[in-house]
Amino acid sequence: MRYLLPFVLMPGLGLADGFALLKDDQLLSRQEVVEMTQGHLVEFFEGGQSRYSAGGAYSYTYQGGGTAFGQYEIGPDGVICIVFNNGRDRCDRFVRSHGRLVMITQLGDRYPIRP
Repeated sequence: MRYLLPFVLMPGLGLADGFALLKDDQLLSRQEVVEMTQGHLVEFFEGGQSRYSAGGAYSYTYQGGGTAFGQYEIGPDGVICIVFNNGRDRCDRFVRSHGRLVMITQLGDRYPIRP
């Protein structure tokens, strides 16, 4: 019986998207994410800036200078996944939280977005 436990739990693992949401977080729909990101500059309070080009190109400019480039795709659930040119990748989710927009990484980091 204990050998069956991993197989019973596996389907549930696929349903968890890995984002640490707070109780009052409201997920943005795919359409809302598209409207907020594609062709726009998203500025964060910590000073960084993300640019999501309409063709799928992505760039992140750090507060102190320097830019990371990659490609992004928005999933049907509104999650944005980025593959950077250096081989790294990351997925983010956008939420409304206490009157502001916030980007959440799969590691649980929260980055408020400037209005």
